[in-house]
Amino acid sequence: MSTLTTKDGTRLFYKDWGPRDAQPIVFHHGWPLSSDDWDNQMLFFLGKGYRVVAHDRRGHGRSDQTDIGNEMDTYAADVAELAEALDLKDAVHIGHSTGGGEVIRYVARSAPGRVAKAVLLGAVPPIMLATERYPGGLPMSVFDGFRQALSRNRAQFFLAVPSGPFYGFNRDGAEVSEGLIRNWWRQGMMGGAKAHYDCIVAFSETDFTEDLKAVSLPVLLMHGEDDQVVPIDASARTAIKLLPNGTLKTYPGLSHGMFATHPDIINADLLAFAKGEALA
Repeated sequence: MSTLTTKDGTRLFYKDWGPRDAQPIVFHHGWPLSSDDWDNQMLFFLGKGYRVVAHDRRGHGRSDQTDIGNEMDTYAADVAELAEALDLKDAVHIGHSTGGGEVIRYVARSAPGRVAKAVLLGAVPPIMLATERYPGGLPMSVFDGFRQALSRNRAQFFLAVPSGPFYGFNRDGAEVSEGLIRNWWRQGMMGGAKAHYDCIVAFSETDFTEDLKAVSLPVLLMHGEDDQVVPIDASARTAIKLLPNGTLKTYPGLSHGMFATHPDIINADLLAFAKGEALA
């Protein structure tokens, strides 16, 4: 396996496919998953001639099951180390959910020339938790419930999430994919319980306001209008107001996991954005 050992000794698993001189597309997964969540998109962009890169966040997937560093500053620093080690330049960084927070924090602090564009897909910025500044967020009781469910029976919790709100499989008439449910569970159970527990704070309580304001590069926000996990009004429709060079595209009826349930739609828009073309 390809691994990078960070400055604090954590081993990160990563994938790096395609021509090394091609433009990199870098994928950042959501909680509590792994780089495997991007299999469809990585194969798609590889087939278009891009270099595709994705890593398992510390504590997730095949990376070390860390009990420290499970917060956004360290996540972004890990990405910076990976980008430097692989000498990624002019890259397009695409982050889903928690990975979207990781992307915007990394891009806001990235070295010149490393990043060309960013995509936040169903992403958590500016902040998921309801605060005085952002009263439309979710109450702390939601995230306390996540922690309680994870501590009590992580395996059952990680079955309930994809079976229900993540892919919108709890909606009337939904076309349920048992494979997606099982693959979500598989990825989640590969990671470490402590890192997953800590990451709930990272994805819910981190305020990305200043990161969003600081990124002048093109940023595309993509969000399902029926996202039951990261509600669109408190996330993408708020974040777009903070970005100096942002574009928002919403998808009626689509869920938090829309890139897995509707890859043809999402991949076409990702490719258009990467190429600098108008979105459909």
